[in-house]
Amino acid sequence: MPISIDKALGDLPAHLTVFGQRSSLLASNIANADTPGYKARDIDFKAALSRAAGEQIALKTTSGKHIAGTGSSMSSPEILYRTPTHSSLDGNTVDSAQEKARFTENAIRYQATLTFLNGKFSGLKRAIKGE
Repeated sequence: MPISIDKALGDLPAHLTVFGQRSSLLASNIANADTPGYKARDIDFKAALSRAAGEQIALKTTSGKHIAGTGSSMSSPEILYRTPTHSSLDGNTVDSAQEKARFTENAIRYQATLTFLNGKFSGLKRAIKGE
């Protein structure tokens, strides 16, 4: 029975992609905390992930010996502007403390997803070796 790597890994690779894109946005928010008129941006993780899971693309086979399959299309998620929690005279909507907390939470989730992915690969490796 063939092993489908995509099915074995589940949505974890898509999670990593979305977490990585969110890290870039949050870092940009932190870097622009003092920029007048800068609007804090973020992505809706649940919406981005459900969109990534729903978008399947057919893989092209160029030989009869190839295995037909589908892959996940990870187009960039919709970038949203954050609603400010306080008003600012210069129009900047970045709250440094909240952005740092969100960045830290995102980094922890990214690391946890890497740990889960590593466990999946370890399990597949043991299955292949017959351990």
